[in-house]
Amino acid sequence: MRILFVASEGLPYVKTGGLADVIEALPKALVKLGHEVAVFLPRYRGVKSNSVVMQSMTIPQGFRLRFPDITSGSIVRGVRYFFLDDPYYFDRDSIYGDKTGDYPDNAERYTEFSRAAIELAKHVWPPDVIHCHDWQTAMVPVLMRSSYGDDPAVKEIKVIFTIHNMGYHGIFPREALERAGIPRVLFNPAALEFFGNVNFLKGGLVYADYLTTVSPKYAQEIQTPEYGFGLEGVVRSRADRLTGILNGVDYSVWSPDRDSLIPMKYSSKNLAGKRVCKEALLDEYQLHKDNLNRPVLGIVSRFADQKGFDLIAQIAVGILQEDVVMAVLGTGDRKYEVLFRALAADFPGRVGLKIGYDNRMAHLVEAGADIFLMPSRYEPCGLNQIYSLRYGTVPVVRATGGLDDTIENFDLQLGTGTGFKFKEYSGTALLDAILQALHQYSNDGVWNRIQLNGMAKDFSWNKSAAEYARLYEAATGARNQTPVITSN
Repeated sequence: MRILFVASEGLPYVKTGGLADVIEALPKALVKLGHEVAVFLPRYRGVKSNSVVMQSMTIPQGFRLRFPDITSGSIVRGVRYFFLDDPYYFDRDSIYGDKTGDYPDNAERYTEFSRAAIELAKHVWPPDVIHCHDWQTAMVPVLMRSSYGDDPAVKEIKVIFTIHNMGYHGIFPREALERAGIPRVLFNPAALEFFGNVNFLKGGLVYADYLTTVSPKYAQEIQTPEYGFGLEGVVRSRADRLTGILNGVDYSVWSPDRDSLIPMKYSSKNLAGKRVCKEALLDEYQLHKDNLNRPVLGIVSRFADQKGFDLIAQIAVGILQEDVVMAVLGTGDRKYEVLFRALAADFPGRVGLKIGYDNRMAHLVEAGADIFLMPSRYEPCGLNQIYSLRYGTVPVVRATGGLDDTIENFDLQLGTGTGFKFKEYSGTALLDAILQALHQYSNDGVWNRIQLNGMAKDFSWNKSAAEYARLYEAATGARNQTPVITSN
């Protein structure tokens, strides 16, 4: 089967979040299963491509036309890459926005990208299935069922649409339809209209043939008001075409026995290297080394309310009343950057902070920390808690979304479980879970049992890729259920 992935970011070319990891790993896993896979990305600044494969194609946008190119990239582990080459839209300092906020022309940028993906499928690399990811690619199914609805070259191609985070919709004013070249007839409550605005994510939910999200628990949660962000009714109406498939991780990159970015490799058979990594982490963050048995709490995250940093803010001083140190890596909301800077100043040698994302440091935190904090308000899947398991770093998580699917609460009597979970979204509940973890940490035998339980888990992409392959097969054999819009 031929599968075309369409996404706004993906490693090894561009990354702002976990989506990029998925776009790198899942196609590789599908190739191993015998499928042909290509990935289509915008060519952002700094991304190098090879030859032009489609020159000066015509993209309508309102009363004007645009003429971008499609270029080819390298073949990486069997996966072929293509890029939309339009410097006006994509040769910018940042991907989605700048310090003032999202780029005001994002509707035009990503509609052009979506239309170019369809043209790629028509003229260059015809697939059986197009697999789209998040709101930036939602116009692919919308345009295929409207502007391209009668096009024999693409009308039989099935579209899978994956929601990586229901909290990001791509909402624009009504006039963005005309600027982006989207049929005006789609501005109605059954299509793109959302409280007087245009909602790209809604378009993907309505017009894709099948919907997926990145964990079974999250597939249930997004059908509720708490996690649906106003689109829970739309999701429920497509529930028969929705499935939750847990993200995997690439253990060729994220496994301490293979990791070239940490000072000493280790495995479940010999954990000696973890202590070496802990010393290196303490050195990097200039944290106290007088007692190497002192637990290190690690955080690698985007600083945002979604990630539970409001809870951490509530109990930070309470955590530091315990004999612990903290190593924090991330960037995001300024209020949380200010919080951690203040904690580092107030607790020198006990709180270490590095603002930004550094891949080497992310690996070192995973390897060197004893406990990993991930108290998210909601978490579609999450990857760091899965990385932590493999590195013998015990997660403390909130029981939501993929965190609930991947972490099993430790049971002392049975000796089972891989971490510590709390359900109520409160600082008190988080602190209680941390204290439970610290209590078990004081017993070497018990702690080693928890570590080994986690390190034995297998969340590789093999199983998830096979589930996606079955979904692609089902999609290509199913009749279209999404409506075709033929008038403007």
